[in-house]
Amino acid sequence: MCGIVGIFDMQGGARAIDRELLHRMNESQFHRGPVEGDLHLEPGLGFGHRRLSIIALEAGLQPLFNEDESIALVFNGEIYNFRELRTELQGLGHAFRTPSDSETIVHAYEQWGEDCVNHLRGMFAFAIWDRPRQTLFMARDRLGIKPMHYAALPDGTFAFGSELKSLLTLPSFRREIDPLAVEDYFAYGYVPEPRTIFSGARKLLPGHTLTVRAGQPLPASKQYWDVPFVPHVGMTDRDIEGELVVRLREAVESHLIADVPLGAFLSGGVDSSAVVAMMAGINQEPVNTCSIAFDDPAFDESEYARQVAEQYKTNHQCETVGTDDYGLLDTLAALYDEPYADSSAIPTYRVCQLARKRVTVALSGDGGDENFAGYRRHRMAMGEERVRSLLPLTVRKPVFGLLGKAYPKADWAPRMFRAKTTFEALARDLTEGYFHGVSVNNDRVRKQLFSASFQQRLQGYRAVEVMRGYAEQAPTDDPLSLIQYLDMKTYLPGDILTKVDRASMAHALEVRVPLLDHQFVEWVSGLPSTSKLRNGEGKHIFKKALEPYLSQDILYRKKQGFSIPLAAWLRGPLREAMRRAVLNPALLDTGIFNPAYLKQIVDEHQAGTKDHAVTLWSVLMFDAFLRKNGASAA
Repeated sequence: MCGIVGIFDMQGGARAIDRELLHRMNESQFHRGPVEGDLHLEPGLGFGHRRLSIIALEAGLQPLFNEDESIALVFNGEIYNFRELRTELQGLGHAFRTPSDSETIVHAYEQWGEDCVNHLRGMFAFAIWDRPRQTLFMARDRLGIKPMHYAALPDGTFAFGSELKSLLTLPSFRREIDPLAVEDYFAYGYVPEPRTIFSGARKLLPGHTLTVRAGQPLPASKQYWDVPFVPHVGMTDRDIEGELVVRLREAVESHLIADVPLGAFLSGGVDSSAVVAMMAGINQEPVNTCSIAFDDPAFDESEYARQVAEQYKTNHQCETVGTDDYGLLDTLAALYDEPYADSSAIPTYRVCQLARKRVTVALSGDGGDENFAGYRRHRMAMGEERVRSLLPLTVRKPVFGLLGKAYPKADWAPRMFRAKTTFEALARDLTEGYFHGVSVNNDRVRKQLFSASFQQRLQGYRAVEVMRGYAEQAPTDDPLSLIQYLDMKTYLPGDILTKVDRASMAHALEVRVPLLDHQFVEWVSGLPSTSKLRNGEGKHIFKKALEPYLSQDILYRKKQGFSIPLAAWLRGPLREAMRRAVLNPALLDTGIFNPAYLKQIVDEHQAGTKDHAVTLWSVLMFDAFLRKNGASAA
């Protein structure tokens, strides 16, 4: 697990790369690889690498080269099938110098060219310099587990890095905020791929490659993989349950390759408990597990983690975090490099900090909800879709749209009874209705939040266009599969995997996600929707398959999530800090916000008449980003 950076002369003039500049880029990501680092420079190219040793501890220093050193690699991630690939490539005449998984990529590129990515099983982001072809080839893993940021700079160079902060070290990089990314951020709570918060930088999309050639303009990236959603034929529930466990165990086992201490996160939820159960059945030694407890019972599920730990006799460690653990706000701004409003980043940071005390690699249960339709919003969306199917859009839009405007918004009520929100969702088609349901700040809120001048700068752009773009290319027309697909393209890489990558690498911890093994994801995507969401129960077939391994309490209790008491913080210990941040002149001077609306939501929230916690937190994190990065809204 590593951090990688690079600079490439796109003009083809073979200019000398500034070594000190490359060094600054590399050291900005020191936390991703504190064990060792190195630079490689040649005319027109510079590569940098920070290493956290996981496999082949003494032999994985990068950049790595092929036999005649005409091809160089910098790589972040793990290749789980590298031993099988190594044997195949040796049979084809390739000579290996190291036992590392990284070198497998070099020879796979030599053998198969850009198609090498289709032979790799793992999580990865890498760049290959092909000197004979004067070509820089970049790739990102299929689900977006590992990050890659890049920018074409005004001086004719192309720069890339694992984290956005590496690009921010470059004097020629302009820190101009992208208005469309601001709209996206306040809708989703993060900036979805391929945008970044800055106009001049992009994220390489999951499942994509990018080939940059000297003397040629920057091309569009190419997709090499997508979630297939090809239905399986003739499988009964019993067939599915049996094969599911076999495939889950195989995915977990493939992720256990390491030459360093390895463990697992254990929240007490279905997904992490399933991973631990499989690990315990594979390992002869007790599994190292860790969890976070909260001092407020309303947010604490550590008792369920303890039950699983006792069942499988793991070496379990649990630490209690206070629900006043709000001191990480500026730390998070430094970690994420762009606005990021998922408040569960705080406990995620703490559980990674705890895990690193005992292990270097931890397996997580991320991906289970996306694979098996486990989110509450999936149930809500399908309930709304059943109502939509009864009436055509030409009838629904005027009727439910009018009801949505007329009906008072009941913020205090459970989601299913918030009639205004429900009516507004029913007035839309499936994609826009789902967008409306998952938005942290819906269209109505954003319209009030933004100033009139900023809305003009958007030129009619709305964040729903991100989802619409994916919906148009979706390989399925099944409603549940479609919203799962939308999550896998937006929420999974933009929020969940970003959160875990930055929080874990801040502590030099590698986190692996076996439920997002692409072979497992491909197979699960073909299961019928009715096996995933049945009678209002998400993850139906997953839970049924796990009944021999986990208790009914673990499998069928109400989903709790990894949350914090945000509303209470903003009325209590963060009351004054929030007011100062949201109403500070520097934030208002950006011209993005409507000052009157900001003051209104601050006053209403602190008076307890309305709950604006999510909106206020998103503004608070935007302010923290601005203070940390000195970005310009111009």
